[in-house]
Amino acid sequence: MKNLFARFAKDESGATAIEYGLIAALIAVVCIGTWTAIGPALDAKFKDVLKGLGG
Repeated sequence: MKNLFARFAKDESGATAIEYGLIAALIAVVCIGTWTAIGPALDAKFKDVLKGLGG
């Protein structure tokens, strides 16, 4: 039984999965923030290009 607890305490695979999940969540937050910040300016640029093409 003691060996089972020692092996469980040394297992880090769950911690690695949590770390990857946190990294993915951080990347998602940065992407959403960036898109929110530059979205209106990018939309205006595309509208200017469309106007320039005669659309």
